[in-house]
Amino acid sequence: SNSSAESLDRLYPAVGSTKPPRKRTTSQCKSEPPLLRTSKRTIYTAGRPPWYNEHGTQSKEAFVIGLGGGSASGKTTVATMIIEALDVPWVVLLSMDSFYKVLTKQQQEQAASNDFNFDHPDAFDFDLIIATLKKLKQGKSVKIPIYDFTTHSRKKEWKTLYGANVIIFEGIMAFADKELLKLLDLKIFVDTDSDIRLVRRLRRDISERGRDIEGVIKQYNKFVKPAFDQYIQPTMRLADIVVPRGSGNTVAIDLIVQHVHSQLEEVRAARSLGDLLTVCLVFRAALASAHQCHPLPQTLSVLKSTPQVRGMHTIIRNKETSRDEFIFYSKRLMRLLIEHALSLLPFQSCTVQTPQGHDYEGRTYSGKQITGVSILRAGETMEPALRAVCKDVRIGTILIQTNCNTGEPELHYLRLPKDISEDHVILMDCTVSTGAAAMMAVRVLLDHDVPEDKIFLLSLLMAEMGVHSVAYAFPRVKIITTAVDKKVNDLFRIIPGIGNFGDRYFGTDAPPDWSDDEDALST
Repeated sequence: SNSSAESLDRLYPAVGSTKPPRKRTTSQCKSEPPLLRTSKRTIYTAGRPPWYNEHGTQSKEAFVIGLGGGSASGKTTVATMIIEALDVPWVVLLSMDSFYKVLTKQQQEQAASNDFNFDHPDAFDFDLIIATLKKLKQGKSVKIPIYDFTTHSRKKEWKTLYGANVIIFEGIMAFADKELLKLLDLKIFVDTDSDIRLVRRLRRDISERGRDIEGVIKQYNKFVKPAFDQYIQPTMRLADIVVPRGSGNTVAIDLIVQHVHSQLEEVRAARSLGDLLTVCLVFRAALASAHQCHPLPQTLSVLKSTPQVRGMHTIIRNKETSRDEFIFYSKRLMRLLIEHALSLLPFQSCTVQTPQGHDYEGRTYSGKQITGVSILRAGETMEPALRAVCKDVRIGTILIQTNCNTGEPELHYLRLPKDISEDHVILMDCTVSTGAAAMMAVRVLLDHDVPEDKIFLLSLLMAEMGVHSVAYAFPRVKIITTAVDKKVNDLFRIIPGIGNFGDRYFGTDAPPDWSDDEDALST
């Protein structure tokens, strides 16, 4: 399908290929930059470690840096330099320019003649800014308006921001609202000479925003300079740090980076405690110890173990089974699993008329839409089964990898359909041992406002530990599988298990330290 082709390059050998198995590599390899290649672009990224605890709740809010200063003072450049120097994964840059209010027809006419004051606090939608920053700080997904400076209007489409360890918010009025100031953990004022700012504004507005020089100078003298003197410069006293000369002051930027690192050090130190040989198991060990001797949760639904189902399990669990047979019987089980999961969706009564003219009292799906989300890479093998039984189903993808140094799952990439918050979501992964990757995927969906009771976690095989971990953190998520094995060994492999599903399906070799939660590793 087109959507599958756009997610990640598929380089797996075809079924029946005689090529020898390929060795897997991960984006955590120190000799390679952290990147993902798609059919259209290359994405440079770094994994985001868990931002929640074993209860599924956020463990620490994002650190918010506010950047204020006059127009064209170099705020965005300073923000970019801070991001590059921080070397922290998942940094979000939020510009105040996106939050200009929607203009009335009269204000549009004033803006066209350079007679509207865009440098006044009333020009900005502070309510939307504050609501957006609060959601981002809480780890939620947010929609950001896109402002067109040529037409002085918001575009119809909005962009989505998500996943911030550090948020940098920049704008001329960044310190002009009391409620907004409460959300900023560090306030920086970029102080640049007025002549330099004027030259930069002329260059920017003429070349990038299609203005003429007379209009830019008129607007500067009438609005920009008075607003700086009245509203912006006085906020310098509120700043924790003042950066003279803007981006040219590398010493100040280095000091800012050191300060932010010190604020984040507490989290990093917590992750480095303990013996180096066991620290890589911290997150999974927490999951393992949290639910000992508990009965299986009521939110778990296991496909009835008929002779047919048990026979297919016998085939795919057998280490001697060929790859062709493994794929064939795995697909059969996936289809049964999907059908079983769909039977648990909400239905309502309805009446239809048959071709013979008689009424038939039936049932129809009572939700808005069904969306599938696969946890790469093994989860994508379940997509065809879902597409086969759900017409026009939308598919999203999440890439979660295990960090070889910390043992923690890390979020590397996600692409979710728009307006997913009202859908029933079928979350797919073929095996779940500790539940670490599944928990991260569920947390991502919750952060995108998908209701917990509308999430269905589907897996061919789960360990009791993984079932308990997910159910404990997210008690309203429905967990659906074809079988539950009781044990997980010291390497977090399901016992008796199925082996590494992704490698058996795609014909790749597993590294010696794989676990069943690592089927999301890329190749």
